[in-house]
Amino acid sequence: MVRTRRKLFYKIGEVCKICEIEPHVLRYWETVLSRLKPVKNRAGQRIYRRTDLELVEEIKKLLYEQGYTIAGANARLLAEGYGGKEDMVLFSESLSAGQRRTIQELKSELTELERILSKNPAQPNRKH
Repeated sequence: MVRTRRKLFYKIGEVCKICEIEPHVLRYWETVLSRLKPVKNRAGQRIYRRTDLELVEEIKKLLYEQGYTIAGANARLLAEGYGGKEDMVLFSESLSAGQRRTIQELKSELTELERILSKNPAQPNRKH
């Protein structure tokens, strides 16, 4: 990765220069890799965060240095949890109050269901 000053957000051209890849490659990766989803500003331009830059570098390493396929790289990224917690925080912040309330209700119901099931484990079918 080319050294650069730290910024909060980067445009696609800056990311390509820093990571030394072509813009069409980066746009393609966005369509086929589930973890690489930069936000867009009001003008529709892709805006990348520092974590996105790190993810692009990891994708580049997996594909070009380690020989992974796109599917293999995607599976590896998901297994390693790239972007997981931060993505969830950003996702939850973008939800409306009603959506957050609905998710919290579902979570409570699932917790209660788990509690009920743990008290009465299903008995395996036995043939006599």
